[in-house]
Amino acid sequence: MSTRRRQPSRMQQAVDFPLDWLEERSGLVGGVKYFLFRKVPADTNWMQTLGSATLTAFLVQTVTGVILAMYYQPTPNDAYASIVNITDHVTLGWLVRGMHKWGASVFIILMFLHMGRVFLFGAYKYPRELNWVLGVLLLVMGMAEGFTGYLLPWDQTAYWASVVGINLNGTAPFLGPWLAQFLRGGQDIGAETLARFYSLHMLVIPGAIFALIGLHLYLVIRLGVTSPPWSKEAAGADRADEPSQLREGLTRPAARGAGESE
Repeated sequence: MSTRRRQPSRMQQAVDFPLDWLEERSGLVGGVKYFLFRKVPADTNWMQTLGSATLTAFLVQTVTGVILAMYYQPTPNDAYASIVNITDHVTLGWLVRGMHKWGASVFIILMFLHMGRVFLFGAYKYPRELNWVLGVLLLVMGMAEGFTGYLLPWDQTAYWASVVGINLNGTAPFLGPWLAQFLRGGQDIGAETLARFYSLHMLVIPGAIFALIGLHLYLVIRLGVTSPPWSKEAAGADRADEPSQLREGLTRPAARGAGESE
């Protein structure tokens, strides 16, 4: 008894057409499917979600930061007034600003917890050393993002905290005085300082974080997820054995064919 294959509906065809078009020209759909449905160790637990939680917190910071940038005015005369306007007059501005303010602390805390989990699970070891270095750079960039954003409200707390932070940077050997001069934009904190902090906070540092996150995720997909220390079969064990197997294959004599003689 023959069965007739069911034809896709017009709705399904309408949905599949742009996806097929994109996949044929970029392979992006297949890459996303592999990223979402790739195999992971069976004994992973909620601790492995700290990285995803950190990424989610950063995306929330990005979205709320873009919204705040639409109303914020980075000048000494208007910065604080624009913050008051966002909080008191813009629709749901208090919510967006609160999410951005407290979300910065959540982002840093989650990053520390994620790196602590990576360290305790031994996920920084071979072959994942490069990914650990990228994580450390992401932590530095995240803290720099928080430091540059602290001055933007331009109130007394932000001003004097930035004075202390810049002076601390100025005590570093060799590059310290130059770094303090660069951050201030002169001898004193003023309009140039606010403009530089705003540029670093909105453009330079987020761009670096996005690039590092892309490399970080690529290595996570390529090297796989690390199992907990109590796992019987640690993830990546086969991959770690590849170099020794390759060396054995290179040094082992090739097998003779059936028709070859001694």
